Amino acid sequence: MTELSHAFREAFRCHPAGVAVIAADPGGNPVAMTVSSLISVSAAPPTVAFSLSARSGATVAVLAAGSMVIHLLRYGDLDLALLGATPGADRFGGAAPWERLPGGEPRYTAVATWFRARIIGTLPVEGATVVTAELLEGACGTPPGAPEAESLIYLDRRWHRLRETADGSASLTLMDAEIRDVFR
Repeated sequence: MTELSHAFREAFRCHPAGVAVIAADPGGNPVAMTVSSLISVSAAPPTVAFSLSARSGATVAVLAAGSMVIHLLRYGDLDLALLGATPGADRFGGAAPWERLPGGEPRYTAVATWFRARIIGTLPVEGATVVTAELLEGACGTPPGAPEAESLIYLDRRWHRLRETADGSASLTLMDAEIRDVFR
């Protein structure tokens, strides 16, 4: 590994990110994957971007489907984040409740914030594909009070949540010392 590659990996290992699950169905079996690369691109029209790893078995299916549901996860959705990040897991076998939207896209019903989206562009890069997608419909289930208290954060290959300290500042709290995920 080059010095630059090492610096890059270390920098992004320590760069916190929100967590989302992308679910799609190209016409056979639904697939889902956990991502921490979701970003806002534009508010008008609502557009997002994210990266899909070439190592994931779900990438080809998500790209072939053309449309998907993007689930923005909260602290209470940790089990779904782990499910979507575990290679070979049966993501639609009953571990998490789900339904099909009228267009056929799978949606996890317990996730309060979700958007149905369609791919509007892709950019293949070494080891991944960057996807841009336009949001078509959805719901934002922001928790009452302090939404940051319910945030799920991915940092240093572990899951965290924000906590307010006694002095009013925010700090990250490790979800479970034993949960070192396979999501990369």
